[in-house]
Amino acid sequence: MPLDYIWQAPKKMTPVGVGLKTEHFDHVLRTMPPLAFFEVHAENYMTAGGAHHRYLETIAESYALSVHGVGMSLGSAEGVDMRHVERFREVIDLYKPVLVSEHLAWSVSGGTYLNDLLPLPLTEESLRVVTDNVNRVQDFIGRRLLVENPSSYLAFKSSEMPELEFLTRLCEATGAGMLLDINNVYVSARNMGGEAKDYLDHVPEALVGEIHLAGHLRKDIDGVELRIDDHGSRVADEVWALYRDFIRRAGPKPTLIEWDTDVPPFETLADEAGKAADIMKAEYDAHV
Repeated sequence: MPLDYIWQAPKKMTPVGVGLKTEHFDHVLRTMPPLAFFEVHAENYMTAGGAHHRYLETIAESYALSVHGVGMSLGSAEGVDMRHVERFREVIDLYKPVLVSEHLAWSVSGGTYLNDLLPLPLTEESLRVVTDNVNRVQDFIGRRLLVENPSSYLAFKSSEMPELEFLTRLCEATGAGMLLDINNVYVSARNMGGEAKDYLDHVPEALVGEIHLAGHLRKDIDGVELRIDDHGSRVADEVWALYRDFIRRAGPKPTLIEWDTDVPPFETLADEAGKAADIMKAEYDAHV
């Protein structure tokens, strides 16, 4: 399936996909849903052989793929683990995805993997570290990397710049792109203060290579409402409104529905993907 057919021809097929879950392998192969792409986590395929690979190889014959990393630790001052990067490249070389992405986070310390996406101070020093790591990864895999904005629950006193400035400068210095997670922007704004719309209004649209949409959890902690990016529910109405505003300004962008906890029947994911496709098509038709 040619890349330009998926991403640049919204009248034929809006570029909307969903995260591919093991629970849905058989359903996808049986029904061949009308989606542009599926996204998989690279770490789930860093093994030789097995049922996961057999299913994905078959699905990849009919659908474009996006490979999303969760363990690269781009923010690690120790540098990236090249053994992990090599396994990451093996997945990319095998499946030839149209999009490749990772998080602005760190998750490794002293050789120990912490199994979380941890925040980093937004400083000039951190920017140099992440720039070096992104350059090293891109040089090794031979692909442009999209870097995802995190969900935030705390801020470092040592931070020297806003998150969007950090990401923009990172992309400009490395040639990387941005994976714009609009739910994360909203969650962070509600947790930390600030306006999600203001953030999105200043995102350089040309840098955005993919958009993520997901649900989040509201939790009361000692009388304070916290928004938690748990990917376990439908996209919130407020996030849909932000998505519509951004698509109106930026035009069609590859958009993924994420749902990683309490995974529902595939029809629920398809319904959420349909909402994104309807928004994208409506905004496209209004401007042609």
